[in-house]
Amino acid sequence: MKQLKVGVIGAGMISDFHLQSYKRNARVELVGVFDLSMERATEKAGRFGVRKVFGSLDALLEDPEIEAVSICTWNNTHAELAVRALQHDKHVLVEKPLAMGYAEALKVRDAAEGKGRVFQVGFVRRFAANSRVLKRFIDDGALGDIYYAKGTCIRRIGNPGGWFSDRSLAGGGPLIDLGVHLIDICWYLMGRPRPVRVTGRTFDPLGNRGHVENLDFYKASDYSADKNEVEDLAAAMITFENGAVLMLDVSFSLHARKNETGIRLYGTRGGAELEPELMLVSEAHNTILNIEPQIDHPTLDFDEAFAAEIDHFVACCLGDGATAAPLEDGLAVMRMLDGVYESARTGREVVFDDDPDGE
Repeated sequence: MKQLKVGVIGAGMISDFHLQSYKRNARVELVGVFDLSMERATEKAGRFGVRKVFGSLDALLEDPEIEAVSICTWNNTHAELAVRALQHDKHVLVEKPLAMGYAEALKVRDAAEGKGRVFQVGFVRRFAANSRVLKRFIDDGALGDIYYAKGTCIRRIGNPGGWFSDRSLAGGGPLIDLGVHLIDICWYLMGRPRPVRVTGRTFDPLGNRGHVENLDFYKASDYSADKNEVEDLAAAMITFENGAVLMLDVSFSLHARKNETGIRLYGTRGGAELEPELMLVSEAHNTILNIEPQIDHPTLDFDEAFAAEIDHFVACCLGDGATAAPLEDGLAVMRMLDGVYESARTGREVVFDDDPDGE
């Protein structure tokens, strides 16, 4: 059985999901890992059975053994590292977001042209069990034409701090960190219609709320309560060419009663909730039905979803079809994110032209 030889770039928290998923896949050999911290890279290599710890990124990319890489670094390096990996003829799985902005994402597209390499964007929610099941219902026409969707991810106190709060490293706050997933999964399930208009607003009156006691929340390894350069809350409305609308609200800090994640879609024949758990709404015999699919993972399970994402990437690299999260989708989502931030900055609606490639 042919094995895909993989290297992982970046050994932070998110790399655990990649490394453990690769380790479980019998069609993978974990060849190497690189991180700016040799200590951290060495620890991860030992824990997940990676053969080599590289002292430089160039050494990993120039290693002829490595055929594919996962990029698990700060947002501000995603595009640059993706371009360099493509220049070394590697297959690429890059964590979201694809880039810090749409213009930078276009440079990745240019680097990928003609390479014949698999390029997959880390839209992990597409691969979750509840998303896969719902997609089959949608493709079979259970919802009809989807004309409205709403994505919500509210954290009342959930600013991770550290690099997540540094605009130069993260590119923004909850919109680019959490909203990217909501925009993508809603847009994907809606059939990937072309966005034409975006209205967005961002707010930052609360900061990281590091003074709050008696409530635990995830903190980055370089957390500091003294630094925060990103928005607390983002809200947006995206209108598509077919007239459908996506509403979005995401926060790190908000005076909300509780944390909440909701992903809901509404069509001409039925509706669906993906989160907080999978539910379909239909009608039969003049009666409204709430349908609860019986599946092992009715809500997002990160271990399951990442395993499915990695397995899919590996299969594509080994010639078993095209990726379900291609580079062009990363470009489209990046364009929508840019639109929200631009609308928030200017206070005006952003209208996209007919040339998404900017040519």
